[in-house]
Amino acid sequence: MKIPTTLKHKPVVVSDNYEKVDGRMAGNTDAKGLSLGLAQWNDRGKVDISAKVWRYTGEKWSRQSEELPLHRVLDLSILICRSLEHFREAYRYENLYDPEQPVIDRVGLQGDAMSVEICTDNERINEDIKLFSQALSDDDEMIGERLRTLSKILKDMGY
Repeated sequence: MKIPTTLKHKPVVVSDNYEKVDGRMAGNTDAKGLSLGLAQWNDRGKVDISAKVWRYTGEKWSRQSEELPLHRVLDLSILICRSLEHFREAYRYENLYDPEQPVIDRVGLQGDAMSVEICTDNERINEDIKLFSQALSDDDEMIGERLRTLSKILKDMGY
């Protein structure tokens, strides 16, 4: 399905027909496309690039379509990778994390650091973390395929 080009987000690079590869939801998803383009929040004289997931309800383009600045997409990727690394060794802890040291990492960015930590404010963290870990395990092959692809692309780019 072709994504619209007449709305506020102006697509430049697109992945139409994303519904065919949308992870576990492939073939049965409302996420119909991905795009990189000019952000809908741009003001005159200011141009930001954003990534957008285009969702379609079957009748119209959804207001639940998400648009994120590129740096946030990359920050989410960092968060995912550091979390995956944690859960590879999490079996060592009774509740899959050390309650005395819930911080997994502090990733240096822009002269400060982005915290990666277990959300101990979650009242049901011990239950939720087990469900989260199981879901990561269930999706390991699919996530691994994407990480290997991303790794190859980054290496090809010199990173």
